[in-house]
Amino acid sequence: MILYSVGGLFCWLTSVQQCKLKKRHQLNRADCTENMKAVILAAGYGTRLNRDLQNDSSGRFKHLCGIPKPLLPVGNKALISHWMAALDKIDSIDEVYVITNDLYYVKFEEWAKEFQLVKVLNDGTKSNEERLGAIACLQLAITQFNINDHVLILGGDTLFYEDFSLSVVLARFAELQSINCDSNLVLSYLCKDEETTKFGILETDEKFQVTAFKEKPRSTETTSRRACPCFYIYSKNTIPLIAKFLQEKQNSPLEEKDAPGNFLHWVYSRKPVFVHQVCGRFDVGNLPSYIDCTTYFQKHRNELLI
Repeated sequence: MILYSVGGLFCWLTSVQQCKLKKRHQLNRADCTENMKAVILAAGYGTRLNRDLQNDSSGRFKHLCGIPKPLLPVGNKALISHWMAALDKIDSIDEVYVITNDLYYVKFEEWAKEFQLVKVLNDGTKSNEERLGAIACLQLAITQFNINDHVLILGGDTLFYEDFSLSVVLARFAELQSINCDSNLVLSYLCKDEETTKFGILETDEKFQVTAFKEKPRSTETTSRRACPCFYIYSKNTIPLIAKFLQEKQNSPLEEKDAPGNFLHWVYSRKPVFVHQVCGRFDVGNLPSYIDCTTYFQKHRNELLI
């Protein structure tokens, strides 16, 4: 998918680089065999999307009211099931934890019956006003399941364009780990100048290590256009710092400790964080973004690339 001319060239170059990395990964699968846990953040209440569904005059989407975003149908399966189709095929990922809220817990429990790797965790909240925030939910899973491995963290309302390959990303993480076991990996994609105020923007050095994270900056405040989606791989050496972050922020407003990017902003100066580039993502936050996502998966692909 071509975002614009420069973006199209970027995506082509990224695809070439990923093909090379995938070939190396296929020859060296043992590099990625160290145990890893996956955590899918699904405790949001979808307030914008539900408002759009209620106000939809066409009536085409009324049947989606009350369905949590990760369980919305995208192509031939629920959005979150696209992730499970990929995660199930990665030998090093031995457990998948889905964190949801009390409002949607039963729906996720019913969905999870299809997947042996999945355990569903209820954060105990019943409304958006009560929400714990994504980072606190992540720590809840770490504590509840005594997680001591590397952790892949996914946004339950996020999918990626055609160049994304989970095995390629994991191979890149394994390469970084072989150099420095403190290394972490995040994704990024190029956004347009006028879009920087919508995203967390990563600045990097020539080795693609994060040197700064700016939350929704004006385009004049950074030369970078690297937007950061909700996809992170944190090393087992980094995971204990999540509790430290929350302890430091315990008296701060929820906005300072809610989004996963808040922890990334805090941790990149303490542990090395590197960027893996992709072409773009779908973030299902409202009805237009949901329509774009499901239309794309219906027309272009049925699965995430493994």
